Amino acid sequence: MKIALIGYGKMGKAIEAIAQSRGHEIVHRIDISSPQLLEKEHLSQADVAIEFTTPETAYHNILKCFDANVPVVCGTTGWLDKLPQVKAQCLEKHQAFLYASNFSIGVNIFFELNRRLAELMATQPQYNVHMEEIHHTQKKDAPSGTAITLAEQIVELVPGKKAWVNEHTSNPEELYIESRRVDPAPGTHIINYHSPIDDITIIHTAHSREGFAAGAVTAAEWLKGKKGIFTMKDVLSL
Repeated sequence: MKIALIGYGKMGKAIEAIAQSRGHEIVHRIDISSPQLLEKEHLSQADVAIEFTTPETAYHNILKCFDANVPVVCGTTGWLDKLPQVKAQCLEKHQAFLYASNFSIGVNIFFELNRRLAELMATQPQYNVHMEEIHHTQKKDAPSGTAITLAEQIVELVPGKKAWVNEHTSNPEELYIESRRVDPAPGTHIINYHSPIDDITIIHTAHSREGFAAGAVTAAEWLKGKKGIFTMKDVLSL
């Protein structure tokens, strides 16, 4: 495939290395110094775009891909207030869009574990659930997109929880996500169910960016030639 990388930071470079190792060509490396490459005449040279930028630029970048008729895989978090508009534009323009808060295959399996555990705990009100996420200090958003996905699964399935919050709370209907930013720190997500009798805890720890990058390339390979709105559950058939 011919891939346009939108965002050429640490993640973009990791994606580039894996994509090239699989025989793909990087036709554009687009960052803040090369906004002209987002124009249709350039972007349309790609078979697919992979977008990892900032919450402030992701929405604009995705629409540029739609205008250029280029399928787009997006891993930027922190902009999801505009997700309904992106989905509407994707369907209206008959484009292809795949968003994931985390492209790691391990994390997507962890999402399924989290959902199943929440289903089991829905009938066990003696347990209270707490979440913690730990990332490096350069992480721009808090809580992380992965933590939000996990929290929304819990709020959906555990009857006693009505919303998640990112600060200490005494409201039993609120799920507290504790966000820690320390260096060095592998990306870690912890879900703990506590009762007076025992604790049940599930943890995912990422050791490098390679898992995220490999998942993003896998998603791009899968998305090429398709139309519609997809997630990693579609890619992995979970």
